[in-house]
Order: sequence, then C-alpha cells, then structure tokens
Amino acid sequence: MNFAFSEEQEELRKMVRSFLESKSAESAVREQMETTDGFDAAVWSQMADQMGLQGLAIPEEFGGQGFSFVELGVVLEEMGRALLCAPYFSSVVLAANTLLLSGDKAAMKAHLPGIASGETIATLAVTEPSGKWDASGVTIEAKGSGTDFTISGTKMFVIDGHTANLIIVAAKTSKGISLFAVDAKAKGLTRTALSTMDQTRKQAKLEFASTPATLIGTEGKGWDVLSQVFDLVAVALAAEQVGGAQKVLEMAVEYAKVRVQFGRPIGSFQAIKHKCADMLLEVESAKSAAYYGMWCASEMNDELPSVASLAKAYCSEAYFHAAAENIQIHGGIGFTWEHPAHLYFKRAKSSELIFGDPTYHRELLAQRIGI
Repeated sequence: MNFAFSEEQEELRKMVRSFLESKSAESAVREQMETTDGFDAAVWSQMADQMGLQGLAIPEEFGGQGFSFVELGVVLEEMGRALLCAPYFSSVVLAANTLLLSGDKAAMKAHLPGIASGETIATLAVTEPSGKWDASGVTIEAKGSGTDFTISGTKMFVIDGHTANLIIVAAKTSKGISLFAVDAKAKGLTRTALSTMDQTRKQAKLEFASTPATLIGTEGKGWDVLSQVFDLVAVALAAEQVGGAQKVLEMAVEYAKVRVQFGRPIGSFQAIKHKCADMLLEVESAKSAAYYGMWCASEMNDELPSVASLAKAYCSEAYFHAAAENIQIHGGIGFTWEHPAHLYFKRAKSSELIFGDPTYHRELLAQRIGI
C-alpha cells in the first residue's frame, strides 16, 4: 500500500499553490477580511473556469471532474496554507458532499452542476444557538408532506450563510431529522452576518419563519447522511489545518535564521531550536493523520469514522500549537496587527472549535473503537 502522492497529484499541488500565491497573497486576504461577503467574485470565477477547482471531486455526470477526496484534500491543504477567503469549504466540502451522500438523484441533478461551475454558492446549516454538533442539537421543525415543507427556527454559525444562494438545512419532521434545500431568496428567511474572531471565514445566523423548503433524500434519514458528511468534513478540515501548520512552521524557521540577537541568529539558541523541532514533529505527525484520513475518505471505508475523529483532534491541536509557537518565536513583532502570524493563529483557533473540538472528537473516537 503506497501513501505517497502521485505525479499528477503533486502537479495539482504545484498548480494550486502557484495560483493561490498570486490570488491569495496576504494583501488580498486582508482586503477580503474587511468586506461583508468575504471573497473576491472574480477570483471565485477564475477558480471555476480556469482551474476547475469547484467541480474537482464532483462526478462527471453532474458537471464535475470526478477526482477523489485525495485530490480535494491536496487542494484544501494549499488553501489552508494561503488562508484563501472564498466559499470553497461551504460549497464543495459541506453542501456538495451532503447532496452526493443523500442519494437523491433529482437534487444532485438540480444543484451539483451549479456548484461545479461556481455559479451556485451553497452551504450546510446544522448548528443552532446551543452550539451542539450532534443529533441532539437539531431542534428546529419542518412541517409539510411529500417534498414540500416549511421550516421555522434559527441556525447559527453557518459558514458563508449570508452569501450562499443555496442552503441545505437540517430540521426535524415527525419522522426525525431530515435535510431540506432552501433558496436564499425564499420568503421568511433572514440572514445576518456574524462578527467572528477569524475574519477569513465568514459565518452567519439564519432565521426561518415558515420558509418554503424542498426535501432532499429520505425523510427521517437526515442524520445518517450528516454523520458521514461530518466525517468527511473532519478530514477536510484536518487537511486545511496541515497546510496552515506547515506555513507557520516555515515562517518560524525563516525568522529564526534571519533575526539576530547578541550577535548571532536566534535559531542558534537551544530554546528556539527545541521549539522548532517540536513544531516539525507535530506538523509531520499531523500530515500522516490527515493524509491517511484523505485515503479513507476517498475509499469511504470502515476506518473512516475513527480516523476522521483522530485526524480532526490531532491536527487541531498541532496547528494551534504551531501557530502559537510561531508568535512566540517572532517575539514582539508576532503580536502586531501588521504581521500575518495572528491571521493563522485565529484560523487555527476557529478550525479547532468548529465541527467539534479535540475533546469532543476524542470522546467520539473512544465510542467508535469501543473503549
């Protein structure tokens, strides 16, 4: 069994990195952080038209390119490295995978081609004001029959919820948790952008007041789909975190080489050497966890649930520790607004907490392997 990336996958990485270095430089990231939408529509179109990134892992029959989760993971790793401000995670990881795993061919035909072409920005709304990531957190209700329903209630922390055209909502019916498609222009829907610590990833509060919705998949089977989606999301976030962790490691090492104190580079001091060595060990271990998770996700094998929780827990802590140590190695300058270290620190913290923190995932892992 060979877990090395193929030549084509390495070429994809090179191509995406080159694109992001020109389109998601620090200046571009800071510019988008200040906007309400949080992304550049022209860059989003380029990603779809020239690079085909939105349709990368969507099957060819629905307008995509039909690549595996491994290729998607490579792209996400590079996006995490560049702190790309775009609704890629919400559209491609959250919404597209929910549609694909729902088994609803009509919904796939209706929505996936738009996601693949970049015309549709989609997201998934599960969490409510309680902040829970499990089935008990879904309490808002949907009423209706057949495929036509109305939803009432509030969803919180919806990634790109204020800019998405399509929102996939988890709500309860008499048969249990179900999934629904809601058009962004539907009546009774109020969308409010939230103030977030990590300004590179926008979130929103969505309020539904008897808002029309269309059933996706089988009524009452929504959580079966979402539990699989969340495993894929955990792996996708781990890939992103690895990209960010590698970047802050490089920043720290580079600074340790050029910053001179007492007549020599600070990298020659034992305390700094130890910090860099510890970061390297954690980043390389995180890569192993994330890459194995990507392989399990591409195979959709029995190991995925346990590996997904393991990867999310470990990569979250590795990234956050690396981002914090990067600030420490930079000293005073690392704490300033002008330096990019805090951008990675904030992304590391928000990624650690969203979709379940390390403690939540370790508990989940223990349950899944029967401890």
